[in-house]
Amino acid sequence: MPPTSTTPAIEAQDLRKTFGATVRALDGVSFTVEQGTVFGLLGPNGAGKTTAVRILTTILRPDAGSGRVLGYDVVERAETVRTLIGLAGQYAAVDENLTGRENLTMVGRLNHLARPVVARRSSELLEQFGLSDAGDRPLKTYSGGMRRRLDVAAALVAEPPVLFLDEPTSGLDPQSRVDLWVMIESLVGGGTSVLLTTQYLEEADRLARHIAVVDHGHVIAEGTPAQLKADLGTTVLDVGVADAETAQRAAGVLQSVGAKHPTVVGTTVELPVDDGPRVAMEVLRVLDQHGLVPTTFRLREPSLDDVFLALTGQRVEGDGDSPTPDEGRPRERGRRRRRADATREGGPP
Repeated sequence: MPPTSTTPAIEAQDLRKTFGATVRALDGVSFTVEQGTVFGLLGPNGAGKTTAVRILTTILRPDAGSGRVLGYDVVERAETVRTLIGLAGQYAAVDENLTGRENLTMVGRLNHLARPVVARRSSELLEQFGLSDAGDRPLKTYSGGMRRRLDVAAALVAEPPVLFLDEPTSGLDPQSRVDLWVMIESLVGGGTSVLLTTQYLEEADRLARHIAVVDHGHVIAEGTPAQLKADLGTTVLDVGVADAETAQRAAGVLQSVGAKHPTVVGTTVELPVDDGPRVAMEVLRVLDQHGLVPTTFRLREPSLDDVFLALTGQRVEGDGDSPTPDEGRPRERGRRRRRADATREGGPP
């Protein structure tokens, strides 16, 4: 039966995948992507995001569970699924010895498109992605941002209704990243469904209608960006101090203030709070009692970065580096959240 407008673009049901005897990449991952939307799959390195993408794009077979694209099973109907999807992975899958146009032509021919269609699509995509002037130059002369744009363009040659973007802006400079965001928004506006994996919180916040946070092969939180931020608390109190050692001391004395544990980021202590003004007064009183003087002090709305840190115990760095575990309580809080979710869902902790 052909898909209808109400058929989910992508469905993952209890996906499980183990590599070797010990590496459990996916341990019961489930989510649904509506047609014509961007779904953000968020998580630290090694969380299982890319493994999920590889299963849903027919590159890997799951050990258990199932995946569907527009209603077609990714194992039983793999050939059909491949005609419905485009994939841009973490690294540009283009040949630097060919020109941009030749790369797109090659992809079109591999998709068995007629030559006139390939020629038309190649010109359209070079124009759409701002590469017309460079279309007949070898890729070895392209910048990193140009290569990433061409990689996404290549995934669109066959005009797939479903697009998988696995960390598409990784390694790009800020302006190239924003340019690609605009292109993704344009695609979705035209009806394309997108599954986006990313470590950039700003990217997920801007593009995704719905987000699933994955850690250690589990979905540990899911919702709209607004819902995830609302779950964390009303506001976040940032207390800046003179140096990192003082920040650790301040975090220690603020353990008893508020219902949530403070975390240290450089020389700043971050404390999610539900009653910002009242807690702010208490924080200043406690700091004064211990002879600690803040250099900066502000209340702000929570960000997806705060959500990510609270859930996984890791902070995603805006410069694209791999996230690293923060010290102390946040990692334990992430573990407790995973155990609670697993118990509620009847799965393993």
